[in-house]
Amino acid sequence: MPRLRRTAEEQARLDAFGPTYVEALARGLKVLQAFGHDRRPLTLSEIAARVGLARASVRRTLHTLTHLGFAEADGRAFRLTPKVLTLAGAYLASDPAVDILQPAVERLAQQVGEACSAAVLDGAEVVMIAHASPRRVIAVSAQIGYRLPALASSLGRALLSTLDDAALARFLARVEPAKHTRHTVTDKRKLLAAILKARAQGHALVDQEAELGFRSISVPVRRRDGKAVAALNIGAHSERVPLNELQRNFLPALRQAAEQLQAQLL
Repeated sequence: MPRLRRTAEEQARLDAFGPTYVEALARGLKVLQAFGHDRRPLTLSEIAARVGLARASVRRTLHTLTHLGFAEADGRAFRLTPKVLTLAGAYLASDPAVDILQPAVERLAQQVGEACSAAVLDGAEVVMIAHASPRRVIAVSAQIGYRLPALASSLGRALLSTLDDAALARFLARVEPAKHTRHTVTDKRKLLAAILKARAQGHALVDQEAELGFRSISVPVRRRDGKAVAALNIGAHSERVPLNELQRNFLPALRQAAEQLQAQLL
């Protein structure tokens, strides 16, 4: 099989990763992550454009994923199969915190009558690892595996508030804030001030910055040694729940739940 032609920049990056770096595995993961943005099958050309790889390389990767059952072809288009969920399931099954967090958010959702989630930081985003909604709430896209921009969500700001000053400065330096709604704060000085305020208060409150019509409040969840392992959140539609009610009615429940979780998390 002929070797891929790389630019000098690509080769330098590979050399920096070291001799144990598996480039083929990295390509496979990039192809998997190309799906899901617009909820439709993708052609070979579309995937190659999204991941910035040669068509021949993407073709071999898709052939392998299809052979292993992680993808399937329908004419010229490819889609992922439910087997991909086994990868997420491996994470959820391997993290003992998930077994503790899921029942906690279910109890909290029943107590306050609103959607509740727990999430962890993943790059510039937060990803939900536990979620529950009361039956009266119309199902929305939020679920386990759902992602939100860290800077524009209360979950993200609660988690970022637990970083030390140096780590927080590095995060803000490498992330470019995006405008998700007309309320989204993108000025890094204002974002830093909001995160430091969340650190001082012990909670973060965000109003319609990630999604119009939705506001939420979050607190960090810590282990017994004080290290933050997740953030706990209550979210509500802005038309139904006034902003001050988040702090008055929901924050005490969040703090109580976080304190109870800390006693369980090693």
